[in-house]
Amino acid sequence: MAHKIVKSRYFGDEGLIETMAEVPADKLKAWGPGTELKIVGKPVSRLDGYEKVSGRAVFTFDVILPRMTYAKMLRASVPHARIKNIDTSKADDLPGVLKILTLKNCPKIPWHWGTTALFDEEVRYEGDEVACVVAETGQIAEEALGLINVQYETLPFVTDPALAMKTDAPKVHGWGNIIDEKPSVYSRGDVEKGFRESDVTFEDTYSTQIVVHNPTEPHCSVAAWENDKLTVWDSTQAVFAVRDTIAKSLSMPESKVRVIKKYMGGGFGSKLEAGKYSVIAAILSKEIGRPVRIALDRKEMNLSAGNRPDSVQKLKAGARKDGTLVALSQSSYGNVGAYPNGADCSTPLRTLYKCPNVQTEEYSVLTNLGRSRAYRAPGHVQGTFAFESLMDDLAEKLGMDPLELRKKNFTEVDPESGRPYTSKRILDAYLQGAKAIGWNEKRKPAGSEKGRFRRGIGMASQIWWGGGGPPAYCTIKLNQDASAHVLAGTQDLGTGTYTYLAQITSEVLEIPLEKIQVTLGDTETCPYCGLSGGSLTAPSVSPAVRDAAEQMKMKLISAASAILETAESNIKYSEGKMSKLDDPAKTITVSEVIGEMHERVLVTTGAREANPEGYEINSFGAQFAEVEVDTWTGKVRVIKIVAAHDIGRVLNHKTLLNQFHGGIIQGAAYALLEERVVDEYTGKVLTTNIHDYKLPTVQDTPEIELIVVSESDPLISNTGVKGIGEPAIIPTAGAIANAVYNALGIRIKSLPITPDKVLMALSEKI
Repeated sequence: MAHKIVKSRYFGDEGLIETMAEVPADKLKAWGPGTELKIVGKPVSRLDGYEKVSGRAVFTFDVILPRMTYAKMLRASVPHARIKNIDTSKADDLPGVLKILTLKNCPKIPWHWGTTALFDEEVRYEGDEVACVVAETGQIAEEALGLINVQYETLPFVTDPALAMKTDAPKVHGWGNIIDEKPSVYSRGDVEKGFRESDVTFEDTYSTQIVVHNPTEPHCSVAAWENDKLTVWDSTQAVFAVRDTIAKSLSMPESKVRVIKKYMGGGFGSKLEAGKYSVIAAILSKEIGRPVRIALDRKEMNLSAGNRPDSVQKLKAGARKDGTLVALSQSSYGNVGAYPNGADCSTPLRTLYKCPNVQTEEYSVLTNLGRSRAYRAPGHVQGTFAFESLMDDLAEKLGMDPLELRKKNFTEVDPESGRPYTSKRILDAYLQGAKAIGWNEKRKPAGSEKGRFRRGIGMASQIWWGGGGPPAYCTIKLNQDASAHVLAGTQDLGTGTYTYLAQITSEVLEIPLEKIQVTLGDTETCPYCGLSGGSLTAPSVSPAVRDAAEQMKMKLISAASAILETAESNIKYSEGKMSKLDDPAKTITVSEVIGEMHERVLVTTGAREANPEGYEINSFGAQFAEVEVDTWTGKVRVIKIVAAHDIGRVLNHKTLLNQFHGGIIQGAAYALLEERVVDEYTGKVLTTNIHDYKLPTVQDTPEIELIVVSESDPLISNTGVKGIGEPAIIPTAGAIANAVYNALGIRIKSLPITPDKVLMALSEKI
């Protein structure tokens, strides 16, 4: 199949991605609504399930190599300081210590866009890298850390973003503490005129907390050199990005660096970029001539592996008496930690509903704390909580049903660009979700319940990009025994990628799943695919796999027509066999075709097609929550979440449920439990383990009902798939907060909704 180069653009975790990509010149007919598929969409158990549950699966954390050594990082114990001296002499003398890397003997490699270095003389948060020890064992390396004497010149610090924005605040770097020294501003229409013309206005301030990713598998790398070639096993969501960062840092060709990731225990966005530890492991491995393993412990994960920034959001809405939105505004700031990143969260307000006059102003603020990173739907989770709380408050003031207010402001075109969506079925999500939760039967006027335990119903809407795009490639090798090997340079974070890519191959080539092998996450053997974040993987890679499989099918049909001496149009392909339509007895198998061709392996490479011009691609959905509040203890219990979503075609219903259960549990924890706590007087994080940092358990898990209102989105790609990782979490906290309001008649405007906040609010109402 012919290919061409096009300029490609799509949205990822933190904004627009623009790139040049090779795409098919001719598009395959998409699997649209009503297309009957035999394997795709079915609840197939994970092909790698047994390996994982039996403990045989080797994650990066489990990699053991001959003569492997172990590295541990010494991290800053203070929030802001200049290193006056590092004395490693005692640690150097400890038997078993092989090398200690510090700013004294490490090349000055730029990091975080040149705002610091791999090791910097100035540390800017508790947890910043100071030195790294490699030793024969991890225990020796740990012991050596305690023998390193670091003399600090302590510097003023700031951890509160509101204080950091003040002109006399301590500076995290030499410049001001606001990224780009100005807010990110968006405007359409005339927002002040819109408020003046509104019949009703409502404004309030909502805030959210910092939360930490805490994936099951810690961040880790194993680096090993063979002559001038480096192999790195890395727990990453982006093997090619890690390869390129390491190669650039060490000034070596990308072709000399191989990055491998087979299995992975989660990332949620914290593993979308190379860590310092990966480059440091490579340097140390080169220095000592042996493989080096480095893995962060749970305290390091809570200090240095990233987080979702907090937010303080001042919102205002203006509407006509019938609920029509006339104007919306948002002013917000968020804490991004010690190195540049974004804390913007206004996209839901700007795009979720039709409104002609909108203005937003957002500040990303540097402080002396661990840096923020993309975290499952960055910006949308905190923005949706605040905006959907405001919508409920506005509905209350208008005397409207909150669901009717959202329907009233439905839009068929993107409010920013004016372009239509490839598909949008949020009205179906409202209808089916409301029916499933019992919206009309169970929902009562806010605060009307009496007694100790009070129940409430709430909902929130969701929008996310998630359409994916090129470049993404897949190679399929078909063996003479009719087994297939699928290779793609994407990553499986634990979301079922191995399984659904095999399902697509099986669907097209009609060969059993057990005869399909899938290799992912290897920069040397697999063709390029992008990062796995922003709900991009399935919508980006699945069309490339189908393209490769369809090419293979055409190759087999073409060969069969030559062997059977008939036209290709006279060949029927079924269950891995080809037969003549006008003489069904003339049949030839895949194995026979490959044998007749005197080939050992047939190879095709597919590509993801370009996204359609003139459309916006988004996923949509709504979640409905039922909660019970104990007014004596202040504890909120989530009884049920109904999640109704428009997510295009489902590739595997079992892995889909896994994703939604995970996202909703994570969203409920964001609403009620998780929070990074910092002592503002010392600048130290107080929640550096998963006992004090309140992760949810099975006892915190509500009943979850998932409703998919879409069949496919054939305008996007040949598989019609939208991403689901982000949509699963986005509206959960907003729906729970609105349900709590419905139960109590009191708005808790700050996440997490902890018992003390509930009791305080109840006491103030009395």
